[in-house]
Amino acid sequence: MSATLINLIIQLIAGALGGNAAGATMKNLDLGTLGNTIAGALGGAGGGTVGGGVAGAIVTGIVGLIKNSMAGQAAR
Repeated sequence: MSATLINLIIQLIAGALGGNAAGATMKNLDLGTLGNTIAGALGGAGGGTVGGGVAGAIVTGIVGLIKNSMAGQAAR
C-alpha cells in the first residue's frame, strides 16, 4: 500500500470517529450513526491527518445545523 492511501484511510477513520463523537455530544445536531459516520469521514478526508477528527466533528455539526434549519422551514 502506498503512503498516500494509508494516510487517506487514517483521515477517513479519524473523521468518522470525530463525527460520531460530535453527534453523541451535540444531540440536537445528531444525524444518526450512519449520517455522523459519513459526514465525519468526508470532513476527515478534507481535514488532513492531524485534524481529521476535528474536521469530521465540524462537518457533522454543520450538516446537522443545515438539516435542522431545513426541517424547521418544512414545518412552517
